[in-house]
Amino acid sequence: MSEKNLEALFLHSLKELYFAEQQALKGLPAMAKAAESDELRSALEAHRGETEDQIRRLERIFESMDQRVEAVPADGILGVIKEGQAVLERFAGGEAFEAGLIAAAQAIEHYEIARYGTLVAWAEQLGLGEAADLLEESLEEETDTDEILSEIAEAAINREAV
Repeated sequence: MSEKNLEALFLHSLKELYFAEQQALKGLPAMAKAAESDELRSALEAHRGETEDQIRRLERIFESMDQRVEAVPADGILGVIKEGQAVLERFAGGEAFEAGLIAAAQAIEHYEIARYGTLVAWAEQLGLGEAADLLEESLEEETDTDEILSEIAEAAINREAV
C-alpha cells in the first residue's frame, strides 16, 4: 500500500504542478504569437522565460528530496487549457479576442497560484525549507504575471473589446 501522508500528497501535487508548468510552457509561444498588442506579446514572452525557471526549480525540489523528476497528468490544468482554447476559437478575429486571450492566460496563472500556495504551506509544514523558498519564488512570479495581465487588460484591451 502506498503512503497516504502529507509528504506523499506533497510529492504527488509537485508532479501535477510539474505537468502543469510543462503544459503552460508548450502553450505560451502560440499565445504570444496570437497577441495583437506588443505589450501583451511581450508579457507572454517574458513569462515563458519565467516558466522555464519554474520548471528548473521544481526539478531542484525533486532532486533535493531524492525523487525522480516526474510529471503526472493533472485534469485541472487540462480543463483550464481546453476551456481557454474554446474561448479563443470562438472569438478569433473579433474585438474581444485579446480580452479572451488574457482571460485564458490568467486562468492558467490562477491554477498555478493556487497550487504553489498550497505547496509552499505543505513544504513549510514538512520542514522542507529549500523547497518552500523555491516554491515561494515561483508563486511570486505567477502573482506578478497575473497582475501584469490585469494591468494590460484594464489599461486598454478590455475597453477595445467593448
